[in-house]
Amino acid sequence: MRFRPRLHQLPPRLATGAFILNSGLSKRNADKDTAAALHGMASTAYPFLGSRDPEEFVRTLSRAEIAVGAALLLPVVPSFVAGAALAAFSGGLVGMYLRIPGMREEGGLRPTEQGLPVAKDVWMLGIGAGLVLEDLLNGRRG
Repeated sequence: MRFRPRLHQLPPRLATGAFILNSGLSKRNADKDTAAALHGMASTAYPFLGSRDPEEFVRTLSRAEIAVGAALLLPVVPSFVAGAALAAFSGGLVGMYLRIPGMREEGGLRPTEQGLPVAKDVWMLGIGAGLVLEDLLNGRRG
């Protein structure tokens, strides 16, 4: 069966896909300081990443963002698949927001000024979950 994207899914897929693809492309040639900063933030939230080389970590992150962005932008990729990739990726970002000290106001979920750039990623989690849920509820997965 040939996949046909639903028209109403295209705006969130295109906007989110372009945003993530751009982010991934901008990290392709990250310098050592940028790599160290991104790796430090990620390994604070996810300590198992601490043993990874910062530059290799950023190359992997770049590839992941490019893949997720491309999956969202390419209408031949089923919304279930693109949405699942987006939900997994953005779930990791939201996890960073929840785990890194100083990102949230004490005792709540409201972001601090420092946490705002990461807290905004919750919209990507919502879009990914919406794409997956719609396909699950409509019995479409590919």
